[in-house]
Amino acid sequence: MVQPGVVASGFAPAGRTPLWWAARVGWAALWLFYAAFAGVEVWNHGVLALVATVAFFVAPDLAMAIDAKNGGHGSLGPRAVPFYNAAHRTAVPLALAVAYSVSPLDAPALFAGLLGWLGHIAMDRTFGYGLRATDGSRRG
Repeated sequence: MVQPGVVASGFAPAGRTPLWWAARVGWAALWLFYAAFAGVEVWNHGVLALVATVAFFVAPDLAMAIDAKNGGHGSLGPRAVPFYNAAHRTAVPLALAVAYSVSPLDAPALFAGLLGWLGHIAMDRTFGYGLRATDGSRRG
C-alpha cells in the first residue's frame, strides 16, 4: 500500500512534489539559457568575455572561504553566511544586467560576467542548493 506523500514509482525520493520538480526544471531551463547567452557573448566578444564569465561563475562560492575554519560537513561558518547569501540572490546580478542593457555603457565582458553569475545561481538552484540558514546549514 502506498502512503500519502510517497512516490510509488521509485523515480523520486519520498516527499518530492510536482511543484518541487517543476522548480528544478525551471531553474535548469534558466541555467541553460544563461549558459547559451553567455556562450554567444563569448563567441561575439572573445577571450575577455570568457574570462569574465568564468570569474563571475566561480566568484559566488568564494564566500565560503571567509569562515572556512568554522564550517565543514556541508555547513558554512556563521560569518560567511551573509556574504554567501548575498552572492546567491538573483536580484543583484539581474538588476545589474538590466541596467547594463539600458545604459550607454559598452563593456560586453561585464555583461557576459553577469550572465555567468546568474548561471551559477541557476545551477545551484537546479541541484537543490539554496540560501543558507544563519548557522551555516542548508535551508529546507
